[in-house]
Amino acid sequence: MKKYLLLALLFLLTASGTAQTVEELISQGDQLATKEFKNSEALEKFLAADKLSPNNWEVYWRLSRTYVDIGEHLPSGSDAQKAEQLSKYQQAFNYADKAVKLAPDKSVTYLRRAIVNGRIALFKGVWDALGLVKDVKADLEKAIKLGNGGNEIQATAHYVLGRTHTKVCEKSYFVRLPLGLGWGDISVAIAEIKKAIELRPNFRMFHYDLAIAYIADDEYKSARQALQKIPSIAIADEDDVKVAADAKKLLDDIKNK
Repeated sequence: MKKYLLLALLFLLTASGTAQTVEELISQGDQLATKEFKNSEALEKFLAADKLSPNNWEVYWRLSRTYVDIGEHLPSGSDAQKAEQLSKYQQAFNYADKAVKLAPDKSVTYLRRAIVNGRIALFKGVWDALGLVKDVKADLEKAIKLGNGGNEIQATAHYVLGRTHTKVCEKSYFVRLPLGLGWGDISVAIAEIKKAIELRPNFRMFHYDLAIAYIADDEYKSARQALQKIPSIAIADEDDVKVAADAKKLLDDIKNK
């Protein structure tokens, strides 16, 4: 009997030494998602954390982020592939929406819901998803008003809000006005993205989309200046190599304007 008790005790001690806490799983998932860009492996960590701690808003918003990252990089050439991509975005929305309801005082929950709704709107076509566009704006303004989560969260909220204004302004004011999108303003887009850069200067995508907004406002010199900064900014996102290539091409396209 003593032998079996000792074996049981040894098993429990070994298990307790190897079992991971929710905090450890979140930390490992963040490392995989934001530093190593291994989204599928990050998803495994966050799903494991969800099993250990159900209804945890910290886990839910990260699951939303990861499903968006996975969805963004799926092929979308066929109807089946598009359906799979939309399915990932819907999963991302479900987790973000739960996070908002669990933590309505946290900027990051509204930010993540805004981001996934923005992705779904772009997927469906902005002009076929007007309600989602308005929801994106409302969630971003809420995230900014709450003002918590740190500079990276706030920078991203300002950036996405600026990008939303830029996208809305692709249609003329008189076309947008009857649709309830008369609020779109390219000067606001520029100001919001510049605020994002003030909070987080070394992020390539911010400078690229600032250039896009400047071009929409016919400010080509400022656009070139924004694009010229990108090669010197260190990689911080899995899409940064593509951003640098796109920036180089765009800079060449507007070099004489």
